[in-house]
Amino acid sequence: MTTAETPNQRFLQGYLAWLNHEKRYSKLTSENYVRDLRHLFELASDTPLQEIKSHHIRRFIAQLHSKGLGGRSLARMLSAWRGFFTYLMRDHGLSDNPCAGLRAPKSPKVLPQALSPDEATRLVNLPGDAPETLRDKAMLELLYSSGLRLAELVGLDPAQLDMSADEVRVTGKGSKTRIVPLGTYAKIALKAWLAVRDQIAKPDETALFVGARGNRISARTVQLRMKQWGIKQGIASNVHPHLLRHSFATHVLQSSGDLRAVQEMLGHASISTTQVYTHLDF
Repeated sequence: MTTAETPNQRFLQGYLAWLNHEKRYSKLTSENYVRDLRHLFELASDTPLQEIKSHHIRRFIAQLHSKGLGGRSLARMLSAWRGFFTYLMRDHGLSDNPCAGLRAPKSPKVLPQALSPDEATRLVNLPGDAPETLRDKAMLELLYSSGLRLAELVGLDPAQLDMSADEVRVTGKGSKTRIVPLGTYAKIALKAWLAVRDQIAKPDETALFVGARGNRISARTVQLRMKQWGIKQGIASNVHPHLLRHSFATHVLQSSGDLRAVQEMLGHASISTTQVYTHLDF
């Protein structure tokens, strides 16, 4: 005997299809939206979505805030809820959006952590020439050289590298494509990795970076390998992919002072996101 699908589940499936096919959001982004909406359903309990008003949403946000969720997490969640109710208004006859005009409580601004140039150099100088080491060195150099996001790194294929022009074509948030520079050391590390890639990669695998089983490397594997190398290389900070992205942005801005260029290389939609790096003490 199968359990009947609830109205919330039907709305959620319709919204997910809309995100994937019309908005063309990535699988990871869609999963984050679903997770945020499950919080809404739990908080609403037996209250039908059509009956939720602004005072309900304010109470839900206050409850989550009291449990320790910060302003940024709440703002993201509120954005997901707002988009969901907009979808319900468009496709399911909802009369108004209870999230309209509401804002999450602000969090204190946390400055991004960055490695010093010496620490970054020490981190990427990995000892050894095993295929896995050459792969990890190429990943580290590329993250630091080009300021890639983790998802952008694992999604790369060799065809996206233009060694002659010293450029990499990446697909970022919102499926937006941008061209980023490829540094000399990253180029050398990539050539060394490509020379041994076939020793690990499956014959039909198109990914630039592959894991132990020969398939496209997972984001989790990259995170674990970076953490391990950070400890081995004597880096005091917790080493993770975004740390190298922050370090790239910090060092480029420190040397050039060109905020707009850093914005373009990072793929930030708004320069206000990039401006956080101007507050760092160089």
